[in-house]
This record gives sequence, C-alpha cells and structure tokens, in this order.
Amino acid sequence: MPMMGKNSNCRRICLFDMDGTITNTRRTIEPEMIDVLLKLQTHVPIGLITGSDIKSVENQLGHDLHQMFDYVFVENGMVAYQKGQVFAKKIISEQIGEEKLQEVINFVLHYLADLHLPIKRGCFVECRTGMINICPMGRCNSTLEDRRIFCEYDKKHKVREKMVKTLRERFSSSGLKFSIGGQTSFDVYPMGWDKTFCLQYLDQEYKEIYFFGDRTSQDGNDYEIFHDSRTISHTVTSPEHTKQLLQQLFFNQPPNTDS
Repeated sequence: MPMMGKNSNCRRICLFDMDGTITNTRRTIEPEMIDVLLKLQTHVPIGLITGSDIKSVENQLGHDLHQMFDYVFVENGMVAYQKGQVFAKKIISEQIGEEKLQEVINFVLHYLADLHLPIKRGCFVECRTGMINICPMGRCNSTLEDRRIFCEYDKKHKVREKMVKTLRERFSSSGLKFSIGGQTSFDVYPMGWDKTFCLQYLDQEYKEIYFFGDRTSQDGNDYEIFHDSRTISHTVTSPEHTKQLLQQLFFNQPPNTDS
C-alpha cells in the first residue's frame, strides 16, 4: 500500500488522465501545463491515471514526472508508482491465462488482416503488463499525418467502434472489457481493471478525489472512474479546458493548511 502522500492532510487529491486532458494526444506536455500542475501541488496532492504504459508517459511528460505527480498510475493503475517507486502491479497473462490471451490476439490479427484502411503500418497488438492495446492502423513508424488520416477515417467509418462491438460479441463470456481510448487504439483488460482500480489506493486516505478526463462517454476509457461514487469528476475537452477548470476550482482559493 502507498505511504501517506505530500499534502495528504488536506484530504483532497486531483487525478488526471493524460491524452486530451493535460497533453494533446501523443504530444509532449506544454511548459505552461507543467507550471499549472506544480502550482496545484501547493494546494493538493496530484496523481496521473492513464491507460498508457510508463515508456509512453515518460516520452510525453518527461523523466521527472515522478516529481510532478505524487502518484503515477499507468495501464489503468495496473502498475502503480509513488515517489518513483512501484508499490503495486497486476499482470494480465497471470489473470486470464496464456490460452485466453493468445485466443484474443489471434482473433484480432485475423480481423485486421481482412480490414482495409487508408493507412496501415505495423505493431498492431501491444501486450502491456496489465492490458492489451490494439491499434488498427499500427503504431510502428506511423507519423502524425498518418494518425490524422486514420482519425478522420475512423470518425466517419467507426473502425474501432465496430471492431470493439465484434470483440464484445465474440468474447462475451470471457470476463474481458474492451474500451476505446486515445485517437487510434483501444484497450483489452479483465473486468474491473479499468481506471477505478487505482481508487483502492486512495479512497481511505483522501475524502475528496477529483478526476479530470476527456473520454467519459460510455465507450471511453474514462467512463467508469468518471461515474464512480468515490470521485468528483469533470469532463474536459482539451488541456486548455483543464487549466480553466483548475483555476475555477482551486486557484481562487488559498492553499489548505488545516490539519
């Protein structure tokens, strides 16, 4: 279990999604947002909760992210950090077994082999510690322009939405969840391994857990934590929108120094 966090006496904490919330999708964090988050730490502890793996997070937020955040929950919280140290980890292959893991991967690869897209590269399936990430266009050597083309095509033809629907039907009794996140991919993980998983490490320490995320609709990977009774949640549309909400909620108040 985590240690008592910095500023924990205020009994409030802010949790942030990454892409679309504190960064533009797959882009590095802006210096202005870093300044806002560091300022926020003088009011409350802050945490990151994202479906991305730690390598992707470091690429976007920098290697000093553990100084920026009191808690870092990657892969929906299946790998949990405090002060840069892992204190909890869940492994998907141990949870569902190698046979089921391969069954899902093989089905996905067959599906993608018959799928025609305007852009296709490589690395369609990424097995992370606590989830499988599936990118129909492929991550390998894809450019920002490739991503833009796929995103426009996906908005019109619902590529990911249709694929997720097919997978839900095919694996309806498997105990797996299929959830769209970001702009080009979706995640597969055991039921209950959504972003609410991280709340078990916080809900005894903090009375108020604020959450900010952009994918809060029913098929989005922020949906469950957004609607969880333990969170005070806000839907955002961009990093700029996040900064505006923080200004309204926290920066018009003096830092909390109550014991």
